[in-house]
Amino acid sequence: MKQAITIIVAFIITNAYSQSPSKIFTTDIDNFWTAYDSIQKTNDFSKKIHFIDKLYIDKGTEGLKAFMKARDFNDTLWVNLINEYPKFWNSIRPSTLTAKTKIQEFDNAISSLRKLYPELKDAEMYFTIGGLRSGGTVKGNMVLVGAEIATGNPATDVSEFQNNWLKNVFAEQSLDNIVTLNIHEYIHTQQIGDRNRVLSQSIKEGACDFIAELTMQQPLQRKYFTYGRANAEKIKEHFKKEMFSSNFSNWLYNGGRKGESADLGYYVGYEICKSYYNLAKDKKQAIKDIIELNYDNDKAVEDFLSKSEFFKEKINKSKLIKEYNKNLPYITEISPFKNNSKEVDPSLTALRVTFSKEMEPDSYSINYSKKGKDFFPIKKVKGFENNNHTLVLLVELQANKDYEFILTNRSFKSKDGYPLKEEYLVKFKTK
Repeated sequence: MKQAITIIVAFIITNAYSQSPSKIFTTDIDNFWTAYDSIQKTNDFSKKIHFIDKLYIDKGTEGLKAFMKARDFNDTLWVNLINEYPKFWNSIRPSTLTAKTKIQEFDNAISSLRKLYPELKDAEMYFTIGGLRSGGTVKGNMVLVGAEIATGNPATDVSEFQNNWLKNVFAEQSLDNIVTLNIHEYIHTQQIGDRNRVLSQSIKEGACDFIAELTMQQPLQRKYFTYGRANAEKIKEHFKKEMFSSNFSNWLYNGGRKGESADLGYYVGYEICKSYYNLAKDKKQAIKDIIELNYDNDKAVEDFLSKSEFFKEKINKSKLIKEYNKNLPYITEISPFKNNSKEVDPSLTALRVTFSKEMEPDSYSINYSKKGKDFFPIKKVKGFENNNHTLVLLVELQANKDYEFILTNRSFKSKDGYPLKEEYLVKFKTK
């Protein structure tokens, strides 16, 4: 009789889980720590790779495989991170293991979200151990969580890291708000479009924060909210100047560089959505509008901004774009020869690239051209001179050979925060 009761109880629990509004997977966390323990028992790098492959990656969920692809994680990365940051991994382990204890809270939150937004589509939530690059992202209907970041808190040991990015991230985190963080990602699975503009992406991220806050019925604790509210007018004015650009560096995904002023696009997007919601007479429809906004449609996003009345004045888009473009730095000169020259001295050991504005000395990116590594002449970046207007590149050349490389506009940045106007192909041939 006792056995029969046990079976019935087990059936009820299993059936209740199968009817839950979400599918939540945490086995990747357990598998990672099994691999981690095995790695600690050897100093042989190849054996460590074997353990992370066989005990973690090969046993990984569909979500882990998707996360690896989305963030370029691999076995060597994980083994190197484990070797480099032992204090961090030992301190974060207990926190990651608590994720499975939050399943009921996740389900309750998703049920609350469904009440706010009855059209909610089902999604799957995968808790993994990532490569210290992302606390969460989405792929299709999958929420992919990097628990080593998502479960960090102020007590997590970050002393081994060279910058304060994780320290700043963890400062406002606790295991109490991990549910909110992942509801944010869950909402991403419902959204439409992926336009590469500061305005669109900021609203997209802010919408997830705002709807998550409505779902949880409590204020979100985020560093960008604290900083944003303390500097609201200044941030609003700065955002207006850059919102139609495709350069995210001042607004989004910049925790490694911006410190306490990082990710302010989330704050601005949240305030735009909150203003839209507060002005709406039909709150249910407002929630639907926020979640279903099409980010591939620039006009729809701009109409949403206008209706939010976040900016009290009328926005002159063409004027803002024109003013923004005027501030972009550009390359004024390549020396000691002109670009596309076919008579370059092969004994040359350095070339100089001069910009129209003072540049950030530690911000640059140089890539191979389509012709690849064999046509790349640079041996070393010496750095900026001429009051940070000129970048010096050390080169090694051969006679009668074509060379080319690309100065990308992803990382080059002026001192006042503007990206390089366009990528620049440096091309020449030696005598």
